[in-house]
Amino acid sequence: MKSSQPYILGDSQRAARRLEVQDAHFAAVSEQLLDDLALMPADRVVEFGCGAGSFSKRVLRRLGEGGVLIGVDSSEGLLHQAKALCENLGPARFEPVLADIAKLGSWLEGADVVTARTMLHHIPMVEFLLGRLRARLKPGTRIGFLEPDFRTPLGRLAYLEATGRPELAPLSMWGTAINQLYLANHISPAVGATLAQTLSMAGYRNVRSAWVETRSDALTVENMLMFYDEVGPRLDSLGIMSFGEIARQCRLLRELPTENLPPAWGIFRVACEA
Repeated sequence: MKSSQPYILGDSQRAARRLEVQDAHFAAVSEQLLDDLALMPADRVVEFGCGAGSFSKRVLRRLGEGGVLIGVDSSEGLLHQAKALCENLGPARFEPVLADIAKLGSWLEGADVVTARTMLHHIPMVEFLLGRLRARLKPGTRIGFLEPDFRTPLGRLAYLEATGRPELAPLSMWGTAINQLYLANHISPAVGATLAQTLSMAGYRNVRSAWVETRSDALTVENMLMFYDEVGPRLDSLGIMSFGEIARQCRLLRELPTENLPPAWGIFRVACEA
């Protein structure tokens, strides 16, 4: 199995701001996932791809005395940001671990809960990892994942553009760009669609899955603009979008009224037990 990809959207302070925006955007579904996991005060939680710590904060606030969150990430820069963000959030302890998620290590031992938000699709052929993960977990370990869906909403956006709302084109253009970028880097943008079935086939128990659309508003547009800012050179070098077209799309996004926008992406929420 291949190693997980370097975080394709960057690990700079700008990336941290984009992840902060995403945290606000995914607030409701993140809390719903934590409800599914029924965290106990003294749980040992392992978070795959903790990034800059925005989801980690939500986990830590659910833990109590004796609880620990192992935040695993392959980016040293993002781990430093996560450590600073998660200090003094309560009695639970945050332990950052620099490691490749695709290579399950000793940091997984004794986990009561394993979770990740919007990172499984960064691991090529993540199905292998999920099967091997189950073999490493003690029976009853609770597992919960959130995975984005950048494709399903494109159908509605295309219909609306064709029937009187051409101003929505930059939303579908962004969706097309991120899908093409991921595919060019051997990252699957559609892991969430088959995640529940994959977990069931690997023998996980009590698999539950839900899909929700996330709202589109000013934060959505800000997130899209930061995406172009961070990966513009890569989009150009891969022939996905020229710098001139990126500039045009950014201008159209800034001009787009943010009231009554249709959702530009959805998210899968999947929970189960080992």
